[in-house]
Amino acid sequence: MRGLFNSRAKHDYLSDALTLLTGWTREGEQIRRILVMDDTQHAALTERVKVVADALRLRPEISRRDSETQIRVGHGDGEPLTEGEVLLAARIEDAYRAVTGP
Repeated sequence: MRGLFNSRAKHDYLSDALTLLTGWTREGEQIRRILVMDDTQHAALTERVKVVADALRLRPEISRRDSETQIRVGHGDGEPLTEGEVLLAARIEDAYRAVTGP
């Protein structure tokens, strides 16, 4: 099984998973999302992301400018995206819906 995850199948699996994450764009070996939200929503999202990221032992970059929150996931140092990073992006989407929903 170990060979499967080191092969092209892993890349295809991650690419397929990324297509399901609406709004995320790939920049090399990182994925990025820009979210429009107010300061209170940003704070709530950041707290939720921190909990999930800690559990996955990942460190997304979260920055704020004007009314936009930008999130980057991935190493950016030539390391390919991992399953955990794609999972984190999916959980960020869940958190975004939770803090901005009715």
